[in-house]
Amino acid sequence: MTQVLIVDDVAAMAGQYAYDLKRLGGFETLVAATGDAALEILTREPVDCVILDLEMPGMDGFEVLRALEHRAPRVPVIVYTGTGSYDRCVRAVRLGAASFIDKAEPMERVVQEVANAVERRRLAGQVAALTRDLDAATTLVGTSAAMGTLRAALGRVAPIPSPVLILGESGAGKELVARELRRHGATPRGPFVAINCAALPVELVESELFGHERGAFTGAHMVRRGAFEAAAGGTLLLDEIAELPLAAQAKLLRVLEQRQVTRLGGTRTIAVDARVVAATNRDLEREIAAGRFREDLFYRLNVHVLQVPPLRDRRSDVPGLVAHLLEATCARFGMRRKTVAPDALECLMAYDWRRNNVRELRNVVERMVIATERDELALGDIPPEIRDGGRAAAVRPGAAGTLAERRADAERQIVLAALERNDWHITRTAKELGLADHASLLKVMRRHGLSRETGKGKRET
Repeated sequence: MTQVLIVDDVAAMAGQYAYDLKRLGGFETLVAATGDAALEILTREPVDCVILDLEMPGMDGFEVLRALEHRAPRVPVIVYTGTGSYDRCVRAVRLGAASFIDKAEPMERVVQEVANAVERRRLAGQVAALTRDLDAATTLVGTSAAMGTLRAALGRVAPIPSPVLILGESGAGKELVARELRRHGATPRGPFVAINCAALPVELVESELFGHERGAFTGAHMVRRGAFEAAAGGTLLLDEIAELPLAAQAKLLRVLEQRQVTRLGGTRTIAVDARVVAATNRDLEREIAAGRFREDLFYRLNVHVLQVPPLRDRRSDVPGLVAHLLEATCARFGMRRKTVAPDALECLMAYDWRRNNVRELRNVVERMVIATERDELALGDIPPEIRDGGRAAAVRPGAAGTLAERRADAERQIVLAALERNDWHITRTAKELGLADHASLLKVMRRHGLSRETGKGKRET
């Protein structure tokens, strides 16, 4: 229910507004006779909108606006005045008021102004939340050696405007890498347009990528800009590039070489300056051999290649990813922040996530959060198919190799899990594992190729 605070030193006026707003708009209302009283109410009540009189003794409306300027979250304020002074209303808007009305305005317009102000605030909050989610999603999480290699390669390639080919399994984070390329590239504020080539209907592929003129085909009632034009001055991600039909591949090659597009049904060439990033989970050389992908397009895209490691090749990143996904999921659903029990985390680290990598992990974390009321997620909260797979992977009864090799692999997993639990604090980890001192643990780590650079950063040794 929308709650409106009316601030006016004239009790009869404030009371009438409160009555009419409830009668006509269905709003809950509060009344304050002074600016100080209004500020006090705002500290304890969930007010959605304020109607504020500018002319009041003591703290007037302008002082109230100044006091609200540094408060968060900002509540929309509609000022009203009986003087008809346009200059005073403009001054109020400059101090942060959402709009202004005259006291003689019909109440129907006042109700609409309140509804508009509340809706604008809701939309602004939604945009801010989406922006935060996007910023979080475009941050590559993980400090493993594999991710360090990827980051180093990304840092070298990002400033160069040449095409980039991103390779990796489904769900490994290829789009996140593309967003990082944009973020660290020459045009970080430019648009980011992502096209899933596998999802485009064959008959609309060229229209989606290159645009069309009015009348180019049945249903083309107006001119439409394609993805290359929409991404002008920014980055265009062509995801699942191997799914493009051969005809579209030929036209894409021309666009990459000439830096120009011609809309479907048109004759005019349009210069484009979008950076093209292609991504695929397919083996393109095998696709070329099978006649499904053009060799010349492959070599045009293959200027710079970034290989995204699968999650099973960077298991030490799982704790950080789980913490990141937990925080994001709980924030999205408005829930208290949750943690994961050590044995549950070990199970998640042992699972190979071969089906969908980080995307699969994200879905599992969300399922656990929704299904569990407790603040700590336990081993039993992990979906059975993941839990059983993780246990089997940890034991590795069918793993290839000798008994000594299997024992060494198990030891490595145990040490790695303990290091992650202790945030790579060597002394604490050695104590937990029952080793004589931290030097003994460092010896075991060297034997298994584990280093602090593959964990959560440098910690006390």
